[in-house]
Formats: sequence, C-alpha cells, structure tokens
Amino acid sequence: MASQLSKEELIALLRLQNVSNIGDVIAKKLISHCGSPEAVFEDRRRQLLKIDGIGVHTLRGLYDSEHLEAAEAEYDFIKGNDIGFSYFMDKDHPTYLKHCVDSPILLFKRGNISLKGRKIISVVGTRNITSYGMAFCEKFIEEIAPLDPIIISGFAYGVDICAQRMAIKYGLQTIACLAHGLNQMYPKAHSKYQRDVEKNGGFLTEFWSTSKPDRENFLKRNRIIAGMSEATVVVESAEKGGSLVTADIANSYNRDVFAVPGRAGDKFSIGCNNLIKQQKAHMITSAADLIYLLDWEIESMETKSIQKQLFVELNETEKSIYTYLQREGKQMLDSVALECQLPVFKVSSTLLNMEMKGLIRPLPGKLFEAI
Repeated sequence: MASQLSKEELIALLRLQNVSNIGDVIAKKLISHCGSPEAVFEDRRRQLLKIDGIGVHTLRGLYDSEHLEAAEAEYDFIKGNDIGFSYFMDKDHPTYLKHCVDSPILLFKRGNISLKGRKIISVVGTRNITSYGMAFCEKFIEEIAPLDPIIISGFAYGVDICAQRMAIKYGLQTIACLAHGLNQMYPKAHSKYQRDVEKNGGFLTEFWSTSKPDRENFLKRNRIIAGMSEATVVVESAEKGGSLVTADIANSYNRDVFAVPGRAGDKFSIGCNNLIKQQKAHMITSAADLIYLLDWEIESMETKSIQKQLFVELNETEKSIYTYLQREGKQMLDSVALECQLPVFKVSSTLLNMEMKGLIRPLPGKLFEAI
C-alpha cells in the first residue's frame, strides 16, 4: 500500500479533505471530471459548477488559502513522521474499499500492511465483552488461522482488541482502523499493543494529526472497517452500538455479515440476535460456518507437507511460477507469462502439470492461484 503521489498531488488531496462542504463522494467526482487532484484547483469555478450535483454551496471555500496552509502543515507532519499513504486511485489501494462510493480519497498508514492476494475479514463488537465473547473470539481466530486471513478491527476496548490480540497470538496480520490521526493512540491503555500491531500489520486512518477521537469520527471510521473486508463478524452487541452500524454499512456494501448468537435476554447478545432474526446476518457458531458460506478452503497439514516435498522436486520454471502466484495471489495466464518472462504456451503447459501435482488451481475468468 505505497503511493507514488507527488508532493503537489498529495497537498491537493489534503486541501480537498479539509473543505468541510466536500465529502469523499464529491471529491471523487471533482477529481474524475478534472483529471487529477491538482486540476481541481486549476479549473475555474464556473466550469466546476457544470458538473452534475455540484452547486455554489458545495464549492464555498474551496479556494480559501486556509485550506492550502492546513494541507501544507499536514504534509510536513506526514513526511516528518514517516507516515505512509494510499490514494483511492492507486493500483494497490485496498481492493474491496475501491468498490465503496463513499470510501476515503486518502488513507494514512503505519506498520507493515500487505493486502495483495489476502483474505480479509472484520471482527467487531461491544466494548463490554463477556467471557462468552472472549472465548468465541479466541476459538474463532484459532480455527481460521490456517487460512492466514487479515483481521481488521477498531482497536477499541472489548471485542476489537480481543480479536486483534488473538490475531497476533496466532501469527495473523491485523489492521487497526483508527478514528483519529496517527500522532496519538486511543485508548491510551492499548499503546502497549502498538508495536505488535505494527509488526503484524498496522494502523489505518483517514484522519489528520489535528483530529481528535470524537464520537462522530468513530462512526465515520466504521465504513472503512466494513468496506475493507469481504465479511464482517459481530461477536457481541447490545441493542444499540457502533458494531451494529458497521454491520448495516457492510450490508449496504453487499458484503456478508455474521453474528454470534447468544441467550435470549443477555444484554450483550441482543444486537447479534436481532441481526440474525431480521436476516441481516448469518448465524455463526464457529469459523467453519464462515468458511463454508464464503466458500473458503482450509488445507490440511498433510496437504501442506506434501506440497513442501513437491516444491523440492519442481524445475526452475515451476518454482518461478509457483513463487509468483504465492506472492501475488490470483493471476491470469498472460500476467504469469509476462512477469515470469516465459512464452505463453510454456506457461500454459506448466500450469497444467502443476495443477496435476496439486500446487495450483484454475479459477473462473481464466485465473490461477497457488494452493
């Protein structure tokens, strides 16, 4: 998730973010119309007003110098603190997030985040986690660990930090989506987990260093948690709560939502039970439910052992192709040939041999992936 934006492009994006009348949807519309973030500020107001859905009120303050000054100050913070960033049009911007119309135009990150070719799920829930919720979290992460998914949550008390700690325990990458800038850590009590999270994933936020962890920021942050993931798992929730907002957003994005059922009358199971009752979530009692409904597969240790033995027997061409598919995830035949610098006919026959050995599998759309 590394962006190649120039200083001018990044400052232009920051200027857009700082204009209160312009949200992410309008910002994307402006950038699309003008061709680049910089061009938005080079175009004349009357030209921008010709864009469908753009009115005088929307553009009010767009050219004010205060936004440029604020953007330059935030740029200095980003560069001075080695903050990474990802533009929504970047090739390696989170894939699932690209499909969300209201996703942030710019994300800031810190850590070792690597999303390419990875399964991604969000785990959320109440801050008042019970022993039942904690037991489910640990068992769920343990059971799903063989698939090596990325676990996303909000780094909050309760279910969030439980899921992220379990991810670290089982060697999984975990990403914490924050409701404030990367110059602080909230809650402060979780600062002790910062190094482990950065080592095993990292932190993401759309908020500047000047942002405080206000309530509205947490609600806004929830769309990133829901949008980055293939599915959202709600472990425990009261009748109302932020995790239910995340579930609603995930449903609006046409993503799968799972909820852990609890006893009738249990305060922190009411929200999950309602999601299931209202058919807003699949009931989940173990990782197997999610794996089945998402059509994921877990390899047995025996299969992995056989594959390691086979790898020793591969020729150089097969090793090159297998290593590439393992690193990059699902790829088309032409892409494999191009990246491995091999003729298409040779790649085609090699892939067939590797499929027979149980090392790769063909997928719809003429794609191939390493097993």
